Parts: sequence; C-alpha cells; structure tokens
Amino acid sequence: MEVFQRRWVGTFIVILGVTFPIALGYLWLVLTSTNREVHGLWPIGGWELQNWRFLWEPIGRRPMIWQVLLNTLIFAGGVSLLVVTVSAMAAYAISRMNFKGRGMFLGLVLVLHAFPAVSLLIATFYVLVMLRLFDSLLGVVLVMTAFMMPLGIWLLKGFFDNLSWDMEMAALVDGASRFRIFFQIALPLAKPGLFALGIFSFLIAWGEFILPYTFIASSRVWIFSIYLESLMGDLSATDFGLLTAVGLFYTLPAVIVFLLGQKYLLQMYYGGSKG
Repeated sequence: MEVFQRRWVGTFIVILGVTFPIALGYLWLVLTSTNREVHGLWPIGGWELQNWRFLWEPIGRRPMIWQVLLNTLIFAGGVSLLVVTVSAMAAYAISRMNFKGRGMFLGLVLVLHAFPAVSLLIATFYVLVMLRLFDSLLGVVLVMTAFMMPLGIWLLKGFFDNLSWDMEMAALVDGASRFRIFFQIALPLAKPGLFALGIFSFLIAWGEFILPYTFIASSRVWIFSIYLESLMGDLSATDFGLLTAVGLFYTLPAVIVFLLGQKYLLQMYYGGSKG
C-alpha cells in the first residue's frame, strides 16, 4: 500500500510539474486581457474591458470579429465534414475490398501524408487561380481537406479493420447491396472513429494558418488565425492586452469542442473494437 501511495505521489508531482507552466501561461493571458497596461511580461494596470472592445466594434480596418468567427466555423466545419465523408468511403473500400493495386494505393496514401504541404503551395496556388477558387473559403476548405485526407483514410481504415464481418456477411447473404451495408451497418459501428476524426479534423483546421494565409487575400473571408496575425507587429507597437483578449476568444470554441469530444479522441489510439 505504501509503495502504491509513493507512486501516486510521484505521478502527481510529475503531472503538476508539466501542467503548472501551461496553467501559468493561461493565467497570464487572462490577467493581461483584462488589464490596462503590461509592463515587461506582467500586467500592472487596473482591471477593465477595453481590451475586449473587438466584440462590439471593428479594430482598425479589420472586419468584425463575429464575421471572422463565422468564417472560421465554416472553414473548420467544412473541412471536418468533407474529411470524414470522403475518408470513410475510401477507408471502407480499402478495408473490405481486395482490388488490384490496393497495396500500391495504401503506400501512395502514406507517402502523401508524409509529403510536406508547404512544398506544394505554389502549385496549389496556380490550381486555385485557374479554378477561380482563390480568395474564397471553398477553395481553402478543399485544399485543407485534400491535405488531411491521407491521415483520415489511415485512421478510419484501422477502425473498419477491427469491425466484425459477421453482420456484413449476413446482410450480403440476404441480398443487401454494398452501399446499404456501408450506410446502415458499417457507419453506425464505426461511429466512435467518425466522431474522433471529425473532432480531430476540426481542431487542426481551427488552428491552421499557412494555407488560409496563402490562399486568402481579402479581409471579408479572414479566419481567426489571419485576424490574430494582423494584430502582431513590432514588440514596441503590439497591443498585448488586445492580442491576448483575441487569443483567449480564439481558443474558447476549440476548448469547448475538445471537452465535448475528448472521449471520442481517445478512440483514435486503439481503433475500433471487435464485436
């Protein structure tokens, strides 16, 4: 019993040591966002809401924050929906059908996942311009979805691989089509994986900066990461109070989504379950 208690105390100390700097950083964000003045790294002014004025008025020539919030929700939600939809169909086909070139396709998916997206920015830029999708949310959603699909296919393939074939075989014997089996049997059984991939895709898209910054030019389709970057300048000219307030507002939706979906994210570590 004593050995167990010592291990528990040691584990607690390690967790506390890891989380304390993170908690201190968030505390600094809260204090800075609600103070009038920042001296060095610590707020010294009185408490006020002036730093949160972006909620009711535009900052400079930037769009209203609520339009930015809507654009970010459309961007992250669109990426999440498309990644889950396309990856689920591709992963099910790879998991259940033994077609010619299956191994090569899996290898290609793995290579595409390992390929750095930054090296394709120029080529992707020209493609979007030719398709007249540059400077649009649809264009950047499609690009982000394309770069995330290899990861989504691999994750969902693991879930489908671990699902039992019994119900599907019984449905095939009864004359059900592959599409009916996919929608009525496979998808409900893989629901934890679908939710996990959807939340994971949403969180990644929510924090994405390089792709939107490259393919979005006008402020009418700004998302949060671009808006936050526009507030940053030289250290002497940066309004740290405003910057931290916007940063806190930026993180709140992502934190809420993570807290609501963390049980599904745990499913990603071990895939589906046989049953």
